[in-house]
Amino acid sequence: MIGRISGILLDKTPPLALIDCNGVGYECEVPMSTFYLLPQVGEKVTLLMHFVVREDAQLLFGFGTNQERLMFRQLLKVNGIGAKSALAILSGLSIDELIQAVSLQEAGLLTRVPGIGKKTAERLLLELKDKFTLDSALSIKGSGMASISQDVLNALIALGYNERESLNAVKSLDINLTVNDGIKQALKYLSKG
Repeated sequence: MIGRISGILLDKTPPLALIDCNGVGYECEVPMSTFYLLPQVGEKVTLLMHFVVREDAQLLFGFGTNQERLMFRQLLKVNGIGAKSALAILSGLSIDELIQAVSLQEAGLLTRVPGIGKKTAERLLLELKDKFTLDSALSIKGSGMASISQDVLNALIALGYNERESLNAVKSLDINLTVNDGIKQALKYLSKG
């Protein structure tokens, strides 16, 4: 299993990156989020890998962060989603947007991705529903913000707002707020909509 490659970037053409590792050139496909972060050709690069062996090919998929690779692997577990579709999803949506779409069960966000139709989007939402919680959606903002966001979310739900409204309000919060200020800001957001 190839888990990580570190070497010199020889070429990059979306969605491929060619990395020279001690004289061996590894061609890997990367999501656009990783592609935009690749260094200039000729510079050192390190990518986390997912190695796929098929009857007709052996493919490498590279990722800039472990979170991207974990999400890719989670998508592969969904019935009918192959490596190319998973890569397209990660190229079309940020991890935060994907978690939000699953948490809120919004198929419309997923159908924006080329190659993902309504039925595939609904299957993704159904199979990933239990994999992502509101906590994981909030933790994208960072560990310090996550506990404050969770407190604000709990307060909004206790005040009678539904989970979807509350999560949207929490996602609109500024960073570095106290819980009290977060609740006030979230209530202002909810009163507008």
